[in-house]
Amino acid sequence: MKNQEVYQLFVYGSLRSGFRSPAYEYISRYFDLVGEAKVKGELYDLGTYPAARPTDNNKFIIGELYRIRNEKEFAWAIGQLDDYEGVHVGSDEVQLYRRDVAEVFIDNKITNAWIYWYYGDVHDKPIIESGDVLRYMDQKK
Repeated sequence: MKNQEVYQLFVYGSLRSGFRSPAYEYISRYFDLVGEAKVKGELYDLGTYPAARPTDNNKFIIGELYRIRNEKEFAWAIGQLDDYEGVHVGSDEVQLYRRDVAEVFIDNKITNAWIYWYYGDVHDKPIIESGDVLRYMDQKK
Protein backbone atom coordinates (compact mmCIF):
# COMPACT_ATOMS: atom_id res chain seq x y z
CA MET A 1 0.00 0.00 0.00
CA LYS A 2 1.35 3.40 -0.91
CA ASN A 3 1.73 5.86 1.95
CA GLN A 4 -0.50 8.42 0.25
CA GLU A 5 -3.30 5.84 0.32
CA VAL A 6 -3.21 5.55 4.10
CA TYR A 7 -5.99 7.70 5.55
CA GLN A 8 -5.80 6.43 9.12
CA LEU A 9 -3.93 7.74 12.14
CA PHE A 10 -2.87 5.89 15.30
CA VAL A 11 -2.48 8.07 18.39
CA TYR A 12 -1.14 7.18 21.84
CA GLY A 13 -0.57 10.45 23.75
CA SER A 14 -2.13 13.90 23.86
CA LEU A 15 -4.06 13.22 20.65
CA ARG A 16 -6.10 10.47 22.41
CA SER A 17 -9.66 11.20 23.44
CA GLY A 18 -8.91 10.62 27.13
CA PHE A 19 -6.69 13.70 27.26
CA ARG A 20 -9.34 16.14 26.03
CA SER A 21 -6.54 18.43 24.92
CA PRO A 22 -6.91 21.16 22.29
CA ALA A 23 -5.06 18.81 19.93
CA TYR A 24 -7.69 16.13 20.47
CA GLU A 25 -10.42 18.65 19.69
CA TYR A 26 -8.69 19.16 16.34
CA ILE A 27 -8.59 15.39 15.73
CA SER A 28 -12.29 15.08 16.48
CA ARG A 29 -13.13 17.71 13.85
CA TYR A 30 -11.43 15.88 10.96
CA PHE A 31 -11.21 12.23 12.01
CA ASP A 32 -13.64 9.56 13.20
CA LEU A 33 -12.67 7.16 15.95
CA VAL A 34 -12.41 3.59 14.64
CA GLY A 35 -11.59 2.13 18.06
CA GLU A 36 -8.96 1.21 20.60
CA ALA A 37 -5.94 -0.39 18.95
CA LYS A 38 -2.28 -1.20 19.47
CA VAL A 39 1.04 -1.09 17.62
CA LYS A 40 4.34 -2.84 18.27
CA GLY A 41 6.57 -0.45 20.15
CA GLU A 42 7.77 0.89 23.46
CA LEU A 43 6.44 3.93 25.24
CA TYR A 44 8.64 6.25 27.33
CA ASP A 45 7.81 8.89 29.91
CA LEU A 46 9.58 12.12 28.93
CA GLY A 47 7.93 14.06 31.75
CA THR A 48 5.54 16.37 29.94
CA TYR A 49 4.63 13.92 27.19
CA PRO A 50 5.08 10.30 26.14
CA ALA A 51 7.34 9.12 23.35
CA ALA A 52 6.86 6.01 21.23
CA ARG A 53 9.70 4.05 19.64
CA PRO A 54 9.20 1.17 17.19
CA THR A 55 10.39 -2.28 18.24
CA ASP A 56 10.45 -5.81 16.89
CA ASN A 57 9.90 -7.14 20.41
CA ASN A 58 6.51 -8.40 21.46
CA LYS A 59 5.68 -5.12 23.26
CA PHE A 60 2.69 -2.99 22.37
CA ILE A 61 1.57 0.60 22.67
CA ILE A 62 -2.11 1.10 23.40
CA GLY A 63 -3.90 3.92 21.64
CA GLU A 64 -6.71 4.83 19.30
CA LEU A 65 -7.16 4.40 15.57
CA TYR A 66 -8.79 7.22 13.62
CA ARG A 67 -9.86 7.55 9.98
CA ILE A 68 -10.15 10.84 8.12
CA ARG A 69 -13.75 11.81 7.33
CA ASN A 70 -12.97 13.39 3.97
CA GLU A 71 -9.99 11.91 2.11
CA LYS A 72 -9.60 15.15 0.12
CA GLU A 73 -8.83 16.97 3.39
CA PHE A 74 -6.25 14.43 4.58
CA ALA A 75 -3.10 16.16 3.31
CA TRP A 76 -4.12 19.43 4.96
CA ALA A 77 -5.33 17.83 8.21
CA ILE A 78 -2.24 15.65 8.66
CA GLY A 79 -0.05 18.65 7.82
CA GLN A 80 -1.54 20.50 10.79
CA LEU A 81 -0.77 17.52 13.03
CA ASP A 82 2.77 17.35 11.63
CA ASP A 83 3.22 20.95 12.79
CA TYR A 84 1.81 20.11 16.23
CA GLU A 85 4.17 17.13 16.57
CA GLY A 86 7.19 19.10 15.38
CA VAL A 87 7.83 17.01 12.28
CA HIS A 88 8.91 20.02 10.24
CA VAL A 89 11.68 21.93 11.97
CA GLY A 90 13.93 24.82 11.10
CA SER A 91 17.54 24.33 10.06
CA ASP A 92 18.70 25.17 13.60
CA GLU A 93 16.31 22.73 15.30
CA VAL A 94 16.49 18.98 15.94
CA GLN A 95 13.63 16.88 14.60
CA LEU A 96 12.39 14.64 17.43
CA TYR A 97 9.32 13.12 15.79
CA ARG A 98 8.76 11.54 12.40
CA ARG A 99 5.48 10.38 10.90
CA ASP A 100 5.63 6.84 9.49
CA VAL A 101 3.20 4.11 8.51
CA ALA A 102 2.88 1.28 11.03
CA GLU A 103 0.91 -1.92 11.32
CA VAL A 104 -2.00 -1.42 13.70
CA PHE A 105 -3.74 -4.29 15.45
CA ILE A 106 -7.48 -3.79 15.96
CA ASP A 107 -10.28 -6.31 16.46
CA ASN A 108 -8.04 -9.27 15.53
CA LYS A 109 -7.14 -7.57 12.23
CA ILE A 110 -4.09 -5.69 10.99
CA THR A 111 -4.36 -2.40 9.14
CA ASN A 112 -1.97 0.43 8.28
CA ALA A 113 -2.01 3.87 9.86
CA TRP A 114 0.25 6.84 10.34
CA ILE A 115 1.98 7.17 13.71
CA TYR A 116 4.36 9.73 15.17
CA TRP A 117 7.54 7.94 16.30
CA TYR A 118 10.02 9.65 18.60
CA TYR A 119 13.66 9.69 17.49
CA GLY A 120 15.18 11.73 20.30
CA ASP A 121 17.21 10.41 23.20
CA VAL A 122 15.35 8.09 25.60
CA HIS A 123 18.42 7.12 27.62
CA ASP A 124 17.50 7.02 31.33
CA LYS A 125 13.82 7.72 30.57
CA PRO A 126 11.30 5.41 32.27
CA ILE A 127 9.55 2.89 30.07
CA ILE A 128 5.78 2.84 30.39
CA GLU A 129 5.51 -0.93 30.81
CA SER A 130 1.75 -1.11 30.23
CA GLY A 131 2.14 0.68 26.90
CA ASP A 132 -0.88 2.78 27.87
CA VAL A 133 -0.10 6.36 28.86
CA LEU A 134 -3.58 7.01 30.27
CA ARG A 135 -3.33 4.01 32.60
CA TYR A 136 0.21 5.04 33.51
CA MET A 137 -0.89 8.57 34.42
CA ASP A 138 -3.73 7.23 36.58
CA GLN A 139 -1.27 4.99 38.45
CA LYS A 140 1.09 7.92 39.08
CA LYS A 141 -1.65 9.95 40.83
